Amino acid sequence: MYKFKIMPIEKSAGAVIFKREGNKILYLLLHYPGASHRANSNYWDFPKGHIEKGEQLEETVKREVFEETGLKDIQILDGFKETIKYFFNWQGKKILKFVTFYLVETKENKVKISPEHIDYGWFSFGDALKKLAFENSREILKKAQSFLEKGKS
Repeated sequence: MYKFKIMPIEKSAGAVIFKREGNKILYLLLHYPGASHRANSNYWDFPKGHIEKGEQLEETVKREVFEETGLKDIQILDGFKETIKYFFNWQGKKILKFVTFYLVETKENKVKISPEHIDYGWFSFGDALKKLAFENSREILKKAQSFLEKGKS
């Protein structure tokens, strides 16, 4: 008889947040402290979080964006929804995580980060690409930039 271990799965939702300043598009990145489940050193990434029971993905995005950035005046753009997956170890268990990202526009400038972050910044596409620590996040940013360049917003 075979014994199969069932791998825990986590699902989260997040946002690629941007604002327009004249002809420029700036992306919001959050600075996470080190020693998390994804990295041993601090890193920059997008806001995201677990989907709570009964929540739809877009509800999670709005809640997490507010909790992690203080931004309320946001608009989720139609037509952009990208999911990444990765594995991480937590308390001796390997976990498969799926994160679905939406493209979110804001006109707000004031960001109030949560205690789970150590800083934030608004970055041009090129600078954001250099700041992002993980390849799957860089791919999401490239897709977001391409989507905006095609004028679908």
